[in-house]
Amino acid sequence: MKLMTQELEKRFREIGIQDIIDDPIVVVKYFDPCGSATWYATEFEPKTGVCYGYVTGLIEDEWGRFSIAELEAIQRPFGLTIERDIYSGEKSISEYCPELKVHIEKVKKLRAARKKYQEKEQNRER
Repeated sequence: MKLMTQELEKRFREIGIQDIIDDPIVVVKYFDPCGSATWYATEFEPKTGVCYGYVTGLIEDEWGRFSIAELEAIQRPFGLTIERDIYSGEKSISEYCPELKVHIEKVKKLRAARKKYQEKEQNRER
């Protein structure tokens, strides 16, 4: 199975960069059929073939970059490979990983506080 299709690339272009979005949309989910690793891709750079997203089930769950070519190169027992989940549609990361809701709420509060502080500073300068 191809992990990245033209349709997915098009969808990534439509959604664009999500770094300022508190609860980004997962465009595609990849998983290890023999283990617990799951990659939730929220962004894709076609020139490098690298995704940005949330990875769970490895040593530590974290946001980061991962290469589609590297995922395609992983060989599991019985000839299995990393798979693209064709049954789960686009969802926000908090729908896939409810444990992130607390973190997302903290980020929202911090951004709101920063915005309020910046507005206060701008009013002071006037």
